[in-house]
Amino acid sequence: MTEDALGGVRLAIDWGQARIGVAACDAGGVLAFPVETIAPASDARVVRERLAAIIAEYAPVVLYLGLPRHLRGAEGESAAKARGQARWLAGAYPDVAVHLVDERMTTVSATRQLQEAGRSARAQRGVIDQAAAVAILNHALDTERLTGARAGERIDRKG
Repeated sequence: MTEDALGGVRLAIDWGQARIGVAACDAGGVLAFPVETIAPASDARVVRERLAAIIAEYAPVVLYLGLPRHLRGAEGESAAKARGQARWLAGAYPDVAVHLVDERMTTVSATRQLQEAGRSARAQRGVIDQAAAVAILNHALDTERLTGARAGERIDRKG
């Protein structure tokens, strides 16, 4: 399937310093759902192997990776890391489109939703990154529906 056709499974990744949250949606882009929180590993190979397994299982047409910007839109060190991860993903999975999408306020929104659902701060730790990934994916799906195009900035192997 080409990227121009808006169907297909999409994955969203909230690549934080402590954990990596992953979310997916159905091929129609109707329902975004949490997939997994990848625990931090001292060995990047372990993280990459787990991501590879998830990508193989879901066979997405697009990977949406959260781009952490400051509230005023500027990019800092975390955004530079996200851009590096996006370039790696684009190189490792050349048949999957990789897009960076603004993730400002997704963790705040996810925290609020989990609190409203009755989850304590301690209970949130294991799922907050998944919930943030769902928020990133929902934002991307909303953008697709409104614009008729993929959300965010397309990243290729060169960056």
